[in-house]
Amino acid sequence: MGTAASPSFDTEALRRGIEGDTAANLLSLYADDAELRIVDRNTQPSNPRVLHGRDAISEMLDDVYSRDITAHKLDRCVVQGDNIAFTESCQYSDGTRVLSESMASVRGGKIVDQTMIQAWDE
Repeated sequence: MGTAASPSFDTEALRRGIEGDTAANLLSLYADDAELRIVDRNTQPSNPRVLHGRDAISEMLDDVYSRDITAHKLDRCVVQGDNIAFTESCQYSDGTRVLSESMASVRGGKIVDQTMIQAWDE
């Protein structure tokens, strides 16, 4: 008797979600109980911004996708077992660029725990 394989993470869905025009596709990749930690200039490692659950993550993503961003791109993604790492880049219409690196854990094909480190042009 064989064992059922757990669902793998869909990296093309991640690309479509990040590079899409709305937050809905990207949000669908998060588990209901997902946690997202964000580290940047304003929320440094000793006090990161922590979002608990899809509703909180949805609010943040809706804000991001409402901005005047001319390019949003998944630059690189690596999947190893139940862990993924990916790099995103975006550019605002005024030329400001943002780069983020994420490390995440996956369960049942959904992101359950993510740490994102981002840097903005100043």
